[in-house]
Amino acid sequence: MNAALRPARPDDEADLYTICAATGEAGQDARPLLQHPELLGHLYAAAYLHLEPAGAWVVEDGQGVCGYVVTAHDTARFEQLLEEEWWPALRRQYPPDRTYAPADAALVQRLHVRPPPDPELSRDFPGHLHLNLLPRAQGLGLGRRLMEQALRTLHASGADALHLGVDARNTRALGFYRRMGFVPWSRQPAGTLLTRRTTA
Repeated sequence: MNAALRPARPDDEADLYTICAATGEAGQDARPLLQHPELLGHLYAAAYLHLEPAGAWVVEDGQGVCGYVVTAHDTARFEQLLEEEWWPALRRQYPPDRTYAPADAALVQRLHVRPPPDPELSRDFPGHLHLNLLPRAQGLGLGRRLMEQALRTLHASGADALHLGVDARNTRALGFYRRMGFVPWSRQPAGTLLTRRTTA
């Protein structure tokens, strides 16, 4: 497959939403489980395109955008931007007192209740990222290309280390990140936090 790596553009937003939902259930398609699959993109993809666009990259093949990575070089600052510029409109759109299906309700809860970033994690591993590939783009080295670009972008932005979270059920992603040099920082019932430096 010939696929090009390029900076994400505003007109890629719909593709980021689609890919985020299509990989949002521990790497599998979350859309059959959700009444509002766009919630995943609201939480984990689109904000980066708006608030830290220089840290967003996509891979595109003959069928269109098939994967992305979005980054934030300063997690604490990014959370503050989300509070100021991203969550307010979404909290009005998805009020907590409305009735939602269980999977949707859990995502709406994350819109409204945001635990503060762990100060030790934010200090020692200030950057973070989200990387997703559609099934047709997996196993072709595109994840490595996206990750290497993300590491360069974060390092150039001043983040000498980063963290990311992985669903405990997503063994394929865990294996990929470990091959990319990430190591566990903490384990929680729902997943694992992994960390690494932005240089080898």
